[in-house]
Amino acid sequence: MSVRIAGMGLVTPLGCGVDNVWNRLLRGDESSAQIISRSEGTKTYQAFLVPNEALENMPTHPRLRRASVISRFAAAAGLDAIAQAKSMNFKIDMARLGLVFAVSNGGVVYTKRFYHAIVESGAQSASPLLFPETVFNAPASHLAAILGVNGASYTIVGDGAVGVLGVKMANDLLDTGTVDYCLVVAAEEADWLLCDAYHRWRLVKSSPPVELFSNPPRGTILSEGAGAVLIGREGRIKVDSIEAGGNFLHQRNSTEIVNRILLELRYEGAFVVASANGTFVDLAEAGAIRKQVPDSIVYSAKPALGESVGASALWQVIIAAQALAEKQLPPMLHVADNAGLRFPGAPNRTGSSAIVSSCGLNQQAAGLRLSI
Repeated sequence: MSVRIAGMGLVTPLGCGVDNVWNRLLRGDESSAQIISRSEGTKTYQAFLVPNEALENMPTHPRLRRASVISRFAAAAGLDAIAQAKSMNFKIDMARLGLVFAVSNGGVVYTKRFYHAIVESGAQSASPLLFPETVFNAPASHLAAILGVNGASYTIVGDGAVGVLGVKMANDLLDTGTVDYCLVVAAEEADWLLCDAYHRWRLVKSSPPVELFSNPPRGTILSEGAGAVLIGREGRIKVDSIEAGGNFLHQRNSTEIVNRILLELRYEGAFVVASANGTFVDLAEAGAIRKQVPDSIVYSAKPALGESVGASALWQVIIAAQALAEKQLPPMLHVADNAGLRFPGAPNRTGSSAIVSSCGLNQQAAGLRLSI
């Protein structure tokens, strides 16, 4: 495999921009939870939301005037990744740029919002014109138009590991020779409907903090935002290997599939950026790490950023790449003392390889390894 990361972009509850978010993680900052509720009900949930000021510097574009928040997140992260690559003098021909958009729950949020409007307005208002974004690929359409992408454009829908599968698709597109670069963007929008569903599945907790590797797990806090990586043949960070993983039928089988992924990706001296988020995922990863890469340092940003579902895997990839470039990891927050794992200490210097382990909440797992 000979693909590299040429540029990166981040939109998170801690703000926008890779450097900005990274510096806040290094300081040990945490996102502030906000209360969200259903307009016609009294039940409330807490979630980590992207602050309004994070998108203040977005360029004006007709496509963004009526685009929903998830499209704005995707556009901001994608534009930052392109800008970062251009700042390093990489020559990007937009006609030879592919686009892969990864998403998990976004379309459900659109449908819910339009549904309530139609119920209030009456059946005569139910026109296709009222549903411009009830398809999952709407953000990809917006982003392609904003960037002027005329090449291949794909949307993939999956679980928390969908971002890793997006990187694999980008690699496959580059192998075809039809594109010189491929922009992979993953985004998620937190909403009452999403929180309620995950609450019913007993995956979220009522309030922060997100406590990692607790046994039994205590639940996660949902968040929103986007991540983007520009994949090409040049760049400082190399993608060494991608494991597409697969699906597990039951939570009890998740450790088995994560074991297989880490077995294939393990590399002496590599640290692990885990998808640990306070749910059963933590126990699956902890068991696999202890067995396959017991000496590795383990890091997860979920206590600081929350569980962004569709965007989470690309957040992990970007954090792993940044840790390799900066040769350090942020401090771990709210982690159980009895996890039996190694966490970043002081000094927390990293090696030259990183493993990203991505275990989703809905039966999907994948991973990749980066090097510098």
